[in-house]
Amino acid sequence: MLESIISGIGLGIVLSFLTGPVFFALIKTSIEKGFYAGVSLAGGVLLSDILYVALTVYGSSYLALENKYRLQIGIAGSAILLFIGIYYLFKKVKINYEKTTSKKHNTGYFLKGFFMCIFNPAILLYWISVTSGVISVAGEFNPKDIIPFFGSILITQFSLDITKAYYANKLRYRIKEKTISRLNLIAGTLIIIFAFRLIYNLITGHSLI
Repeated sequence: MLESIISGIGLGIVLSFLTGPVFFALIKTSIEKGFYAGVSLAGGVLLSDILYVALTVYGSSYLALENKYRLQIGIAGSAILLFIGIYYLFKKVKINYEKTTSKKHNTGYFLKGFFMCIFNPAILLYWISVTSGVISVAGEFNPKDIIPFFGSILITQFSLDITKAYYANKLRYRIKEKTISRLNLIAGTLIIIFAFRLIYNLITGHSLI
């Protein structure tokens, strides 16, 4: 179980480097509306992730029963992650630093984070790629490993989102587009490494968790 938690924390850190729409929404909200608004938005994102992880783990467990699909699932998951990594290497960055005012309660930002993710098919595809990769190398769903693994990913991501919100609010306009571009390069590189590691583990039969 300890190894699963450590692996989950490591993958959670890697995935937290993603600078997609949710990342920019978190940074923007924290800069313009404050730290607690950013935390509320991150909480909504966490809830949507929990639902998607539960959905993908439950649904993908049936695929794991068919050994003949393990290789196909692993290749598909690795290919998606590889594509995402390459995408972030060449992604252009544009941030709007205009400060706006709002009287919305922080609950509104929680709902914003939730609905932003729950209605985004890319988020579901994102978790399917991660989950299918784990299934392909693990071979079966053992709650003693899977629950701590994905729980560690989600807790790590949420903790780092809170950290992002804190520093975005503190640093405010010191955050430049060039900095985000560098984060994109780091994110893309790390995701590509993870994708190749997944392929390696799939071929050699090693477990990811």
